[in-house]
Amino acid sequence: MSDEALRDQLTRILDWEESHVGFDAAIENLPADKRGAQAPGFEHSVWQLLEHMRIAQEDILDFCVNAKYVHNRKWPDDYWPKQPAPANAASWDDSITAFKRDREQMKKVARETKDLYALVPTGKGQQTYLRAVLLISDHNSYHLGQIVAVRRALRAWK
Repeated sequence: MSDEALRDQLTRILDWEESHVGFDAAIENLPADKRGAQAPGFEHSVWQLLEHMRIAQEDILDFCVNAKYVHNRKWPDDYWPKQPAPANAASWDDSITAFKRDREQMKKVARETKDLYALVPTGKGQQTYLRAVLLISDHNSYHLGQIVAVRRALRAWK
């Protein structure tokens, strides 16, 4: 596979819907009263899952592009919102906008990073740019599945 073909696949994997529901479909048309609802048998609300995805993606993006990045977030406290529901509709919309913006920036990392196999300078061990893109894809896919499951449990899924 050529470098260009790999970069195309990495860009697409960040938001494709070829094998499962993508981000946009997973959050689309969720009624405001269900965003923070706790479904029986599930630990997190859709809001908490959305915010967790946003925070983690933002952190990994910062890790890749910020030459002065320092990992100072505490797991798990700094990666999960405390409240099950967004403060208001603007908070919900802002989270979605930020998630999409950062996803586009990760696509740029996949497309434009000179050497995807290079170690990220602020990382430790084997943390490459390619690993970061795959990590975000894997992490987001996992939690998108949870969002769909929570929505089904809340009877808020088509």
